[in-house]
Amino acid sequence: MRQLGIDCLSIFALPPVPFVELAAALGCDFISLGLAPRCNPENYPAYSLKDPATQRETKAALRDNGIVLLVGEGIFVLPNRDVRDSAADLDILAELGACTVNVVGIDPDRKRCFDQFARLAEMAASRGMASRIEFVAGLPIGTLADGIEAIRHVGRPDIKLVVDMMHLGRSGGTAADVVNADPSLFGYIQICDCMNQVRDQVWEQTFERMRPGDGELPLFDFLAALPRDLPVGIEIPQRSLAEAGIGPRDRLAPCVAATRALLAKLPTK
Repeated sequence: MRQLGIDCLSIFALPPVPFVELAAALGCDFISLGLAPRCNPENYPAYSLKDPATQRETKAALRDNGIVLLVGEGIFVLPNRDVRDSAADLDILAELGACTVNVVGIDPDRKRCFDQFARLAEMAASRGMASRIEFVAGLPIGTLADGIEAIRHVGRPDIKLVVDMMHLGRSGGTAADVVNADPSLFGYIQICDCMNQVRDQVWEQTFERMRPGDGELPLFDFLAALPRDLPVGIEIPQRSLAEAGIGPRDRLAPCVAATRALLAKLPTK
């Protein structure tokens, strides 16, 4: 069966243990975790995944609730910085049991960026983790074609693409583009919905996304074009609802239900 989970962008600064418990309560299989939450509209107490006690509590919560830490977030290829500087962050994610590491390329020097992806993949593999490259609309690695080129350059079987539905649509990608790609290149899906036009794309992708069916993305067509066995992470931050006092469970339960309903409509393949 396909795995369904909640990505950490959806819960802002909710601490790891209640995040794990929330995922279990909603019947999900996995979560992603980022090392440094950047937004805390609900004023949760600060925490650090660098803290050994927090690491122990998080690992215990994952084990006790049957939740997998599928993806470690927050790794970037930046201009004028070597990914070897991320070694300590990778150590933390490996200690927590992350299966994969998601990396975003921001360096405009394409060859250097691709070479850094390769180096990061080696570093992750040495710690028992696979790697995923996420293309982000508007960034140097911003399209499906960019992501595929990066994967081909690295040339490792343990590095694959993350397909974020918003970034696929906003970068001009189509279901036909996905169908025409090698299915073995895909490793993970992030799902949300959005309108075709928006005033502030960065604000929206970081803070305000829509549950499946509420926007204008051709989600069914996108999903039908992708392999059926890929895990799907719900990445739907809704800051306005959080600031209105609607808690993470009440925000995310409709998102989980809408995602399950959409996935159930897909034909077997």
